[in-house]
Amino acid sequence: FSYWKSHFTISQLICYQVLAQIKACTAEDQVFDVVGKNKAKLSVKHVNCAVHLLWQFQKNRPQMLRTVELTRSHPQFLTLCVLAENKISLMDDTTVVEMLYGVLSVEPHDSLVQHLVMEAWSRQERFLMATLSKFSVCLSDQNLYHSPIMGQITEIVRQKLDTIDDARYLLCLVSHLVSPRLRDALIVKADTLLDSMDPFHYNNPRRIVQFLRNIRFMHQPLLEKCNHILLKNVPHLDTENISIILGLFQSMQYDNFAFTLAAKQRLMELVDTSTDALSFTKLFVALVPLAGHATRERLENAALLLAEELNAQQALAILELLEETQCRNLQLIDKIASILHKNLEVYGPVEISKMTQSLLLLHYQNPELFSKLRSILLRFLQASLHPYEVPMLSRVISMLPSLHVDEAIIARVNAMVPQCSLNAYSSITVAIARWIRNDPTYRHSTPSKYVLLLQTLKRCGQTRLQNAERLDAILEELRYISGEWFEETLLEETVVMFQRLVEQVSWANVPELAVYLTRTSYRCETLLERMANVAFENMHKIHYSGTYATLLPFAVLDYNSPKVDELFDACIQRLTPHIRSFEPHLLVLLAYALALVDCFPEEVIREVFSVDFLAKLDAQLEMMPNALNMRVRLRLMELNRAVCLECPEFQVPWFHKRFCQQLQKRSNNLVSPVQQQIQSMLGEVLGGINCARAAVLTPYFYTVDFECVQDRNQRAIPYSEPSQLQIDEDGKLRWESGSGRKESTGLPPGARRIALDFLDSKSFCKNSQHMKGEVQMKKRHLEILGYHVLHIPHFEWNSMELSTQDTWKEYLKKKLFTELT
Repeated sequence: FSYWKSHFTISQLICYQVLAQIKACTAEDQVFDVVGKNKAKLSVKHVNCAVHLLWQFQKNRPQMLRTVELTRSHPQFLTLCVLAENKISLMDDTTVVEMLYGVLSVEPHDSLVQHLVMEAWSRQERFLMATLSKFSVCLSDQNLYHSPIMGQITEIVRQKLDTIDDARYLLCLVSHLVSPRLRDALIVKADTLLDSMDPFHYNNPRRIVQFLRNIRFMHQPLLEKCNHILLKNVPHLDTENISIILGLFQSMQYDNFAFTLAAKQRLMELVDTSTDALSFTKLFVALVPLAGHATRERLENAALLLAEELNAQQALAILELLEETQCRNLQLIDKIASILHKNLEVYGPVEISKMTQSLLLLHYQNPELFSKLRSILLRFLQASLHPYEVPMLSRVISMLPSLHVDEAIIARVNAMVPQCSLNAYSSITVAIARWIRNDPTYRHSTPSKYVLLLQTLKRCGQTRLQNAERLDAILEELRYISGEWFEETLLEETVVMFQRLVEQVSWANVPELAVYLTRTSYRCETLLERMANVAFENMHKIHYSGTYATLLPFAVLDYNSPKVDELFDACIQRLTPHIRSFEPHLLVLLAYALALVDCFPEEVIREVFSVDFLAKLDAQLEMMPNALNMRVRLRLMELNRAVCLECPEFQVPWFHKRFCQQLQKRSNNLVSPVQQQIQSMLGEVLGGINCARAAVLTPYFYTVDFECVQDRNQRAIPYSEPSQLQIDEDGKLRWESGSGRKESTGLPPGARRIALDFLDSKSFCKNSQHMKGEVQMKKRHLEILGYHVLHIPHFEWNSMELSTQDTWKEYLKKKLFTELT
């Protein structure tokens, strides 16, 4: 007994000594040296410690300095893998997952990984939540989002929901596997956890925001509660945490002026302390989109000075920001591009795609670099097994100049199409359109490889829509659809699918469905009525900020019914108590949507045009992307015009004259053939070229295609000077101003001023001849200004009945002399 006791003590001592030697290692070679000398003595604890250390060494290095390949190919790493595989049954639950997490970072396809996954799968029912959460992260790293294992993890979380006491454990779920009922239960749990947390532990609300992002559900009350806590903690946040939070909000399209402004001020305080490459990159990425011109220029100059210290990932992050902000600092762009060029081998498919797109959009010139990028993209495309990568890679490849598209590219895309989403189909068609434009052999190839691929896309898209069973899942795929192909090819099938699943329309998905119908301009009465009924009955559940998206299609598509009238009243009652809690830009957009249908709630109008609100809006506009900034400014101008014309009792002044003048100077209006055609015929119909004015600018800066004046006997009254389309040397249209204001104020008794507008397809709903709300509002406003308004719809002017000079003239005569009687 004493012998065995002594032997056990010596063995235990040796075990501790070897473990201490491994823990004392500061580099991979030292770890491998200890492993090589003690192969026979290594236990599960030794192997786990060695693998963990190897991963930490890689993790602590910048991406460009990592030596994963060297580690993977080292003989002693193979020894560790073999030992671990042989000792899996001896590992406890935590060690199995820790080992998987460490090995996965170095060798994602090793047989050890497969054995560890299988072992963890067999044990996961008994895992503690911390272990289960980490196991789900490992599965996500292997893209096993929809695997049976993930499904079982989701079920375990459902069963143990009441025992979860840490927000981190909510992050182990995948959105596609969470049912609506479980999603709602998880949100209630997250809300409960938030109430019991220390409000100064900002990581907790940040994790809950991340959880909402993961399940792709923007629950406004919970987001606001998280934001309220995060806002209190802004003075204590560092650049990294601010950057993470802003990124989460942006990915969820959650706009929050208060947090963004506080974050901007905090980041400005941290500028002088961010002197190393890592902290500066995070500051640059977070602050540049929010900063004014002077601060941007300062940060760009600082980036130029620090460029040599940037690693591959930092350089890419800065490049994406330069593209997002449309930077024109050529010296900085060249410097960042040179760093990227040196490190091409460290980037993955997504990173190479982002890099290529950003360089192209920045108009960077370097044929050698683009040639290398094309080769790398093609290699990734051929090797990719992920449905989301192939559309992305093909779209970016199509952006690169090339007269020939490799057949292998088309074959690869064609093979992956059945696995892709509807959004991916849209992305692929963008690539096909570019290939067709650039391929000189397109017209001579019969049948065209591009046409065949488009036919495959259409067939697969129809099948996907016909087999769809969950409305929410399809709405998720349709969220980022862009381009004309989908609307021309699959829009009708999409609406048929919506009608088939109409019973799944709920208060939670009404805003998403409303946005889609507005974007596509499709006026489906069955869907709109169902949405109006559901939204009206559940208005108390809809967040006040959701009223904008809910009302939008009814206003834009000019759809009205008794139930829609009730819905508008209910929405106004819902939002009025929360007017001052609205994001400034969102309140402007909401007020404009109401103005489209001649609805001007006094509380809303007085709030929008108050001095305090406009000051807050100006501050928010400074931090907005250019496109959204201009859209909000245009909507504010149009709302200002509508209120001045339709609600003079509010005494809101017209303060957009200078803005409109600037827009007119920058306008890029091109003369259409139809406009020239109508102009020439109007002279003949009215009795002289000087009887009509073209391209007229009215008071409040509406533009009218043609204007004429008739006396009480319907005879045209000539203007003092002939009017022609004002076309400059570049073929662009210049608007005439005011129709001659002296003439406009002195019409003879009984005379009337006529506005004649040609309406193209954008003025009508996609599937009908019903005019949109903005056309109807312009008609109201022109009538207030004293015009008799006539429209020439494109489907009438371009119809088979009107195909000769005589029929067109007869049509104009009927418009001018019959419809006004």
